[in-house]
Amino acid sequence: MSTIRETDLPGIGRKFQIDTRGGDKLVIIVHDDGKREMHHFDYNDPDESISMVTLDDSEARRVGAILGGMVYMPKALEKVDVAFDEMVIEWFKVEPEARSIGKTIGDLHIRKRTGAAIIAVILKNQAKVVNPGPEQIIHKGATLVVLGERGQVKACKRLINDGSM
Repeated sequence: MSTIRETDLPGIGRKFQIDTRGGDKLVIIVHDDGKREMHHFDYNDPDESISMVTLDDSEARRVGAILGGMVYMPKALEKVDVAFDEMVIEWFKVEPEARSIGKTIGDLHIRKRTGAAIIAVILKNQAKVVNPGPEQIIHKGATLVVLGERGQVKACKRLINDGSM
């Protein structure tokens, strides 16, 4: 499992270290002036930086949008999340055996029970429903776009897929 560690760098900004599932180490330093540095480390020597890229604020935001799926979302992608301070937007597929299939958003009382909101539904035929109402039916294989705090989104996902919270 990948891990992300955050460290404050007083007078500089904040450091994010990502240890990927594949064993790579990526360090991103966000400077207080908006500059971003990305350091990639040697797989066999995690203390040896093998490459570095420096981006200004505008470039970093464009790269972030590309990486975050805002520009293009791969068709095979099953889950994405985007964080905004304490709020996240997460995309996830309704599992084939999900207990919510055939029920509506209103039937499940998703917002009341979890605090999360389903802000879009992408059906298997790629039809999109933006800001679905309580009458929206949960379909097998649909991708749901959910907004909330991380715990709320996780509770929503559990409610959708296995009926628990």
